Order: sequence, then C-alpha cells, then structure tokens
Amino acid sequence: MYYTHFDSPVGRLLLAGDLEGVRRIDFSTGPMARGADTAWRRSDGPFMTALRQLGAYFDGTRRTLDFPVAPAVSAFQARVLEALRTIPFGETRSYAEIAAQIGQPKAVRAVGGANATNPLPLIFPCHRVIGSNGSLTGFGGGLPLKRWLLDFERSQSGLFANAPPQAGTRSAMNRSK
Repeated sequence: MYYTHFDSPVGRLLLAGDLEGVRRIDFSTGPMARGADTAWRRSDGPFMTALRQLGAYFDGTRRTLDFPVAPAVSAFQARVLEALRTIPFGETRSYAEIAAQIGQPKAVRAVGGANATNPLPLIFPCHRVIGSNGSLTGFGGGLPLKRWLLDFERSQSGLFANAPPQAGTRSAMNRSK
C-alpha cells in the first residue's frame, strides 16, 4: 500500500491506496485520526489525480470528487456509501433518510455504523449526514471539522451565499495541522 499527505484547510489528510485506487482518507485530528502504517510506502505518484481534485474542492472550484477509489467495505456499507454520494454539495440528509433511500428504513443505526467506518470521507460525504432533528452527530474528524465542511460547502453552493464558514472554526482547524 502507498500513502501520501494532503495539507488542507481542515488539517493534514492521509491518503492510502494502491494501483486499484485510493482506499483510505484519514484526518489528522478527531476520534478516528490515523497515521500511515509502517508497512506502507510513501509515494505521491498514485495519488496525483486525487491530490489535484482535493485541491480544487478546497479551493471551491470543484464540488464532486471522482478519482478512482477501492474501499474494502461490506455490501451493506457499499450501498450506504453510494447513497451518500447522491447528497448534493452543500445539502444534508438524515440517517433515517439514507436508510429509507437504500430500502431499509429500520436500519438507521446500521447506517450510522456504516458512516462511522467510512474509509473515504469527502468521496462518500458522510459529513452531510445529520440527526433527524437537524443536530450534528458523530464524525471521524470531530464535530468542529464536520461543521466547517458543512459551512464551507454551503458558502460555496450559493444556498447561503453570504455565510462564510463558522467564525473561528477555520483558524482552529489550521492550528491542528
């Protein structure tokens, strides 16, 4: 497995993958922070498309990420992840809405579990999933990072054209690099 890093406005991201595609994107902060495995080899080459697209996403010039990915997930999680890809940039859906979308309306907790172990956040935008009451719920990068991503996308989407990311959050993310 190869890996590289991408310095983003929300901190350093770890990308890991092989010739089939990117298998993981990990945040450097939050409850699911992860570093490179000692058996992995550092190389930017396999990630050039991903790095360009991530740069464009964080520059506000790209709304979707479609570089090759190869997540190792269960069939159920694959269905959940594909449903996440249908959430438009700058919008949110509840766990219950995702469960209904995949045809399993009673699987709300299982959808939450699939989100919690999402190996490719941003590709499969689990930050766009919120509680049924509109509250922010768990996120592998931490709730401040989830809030920043939602505010950033909303400010770029035109849904809230005058709403920049939440005051102070971006600088807090930059300090965590």
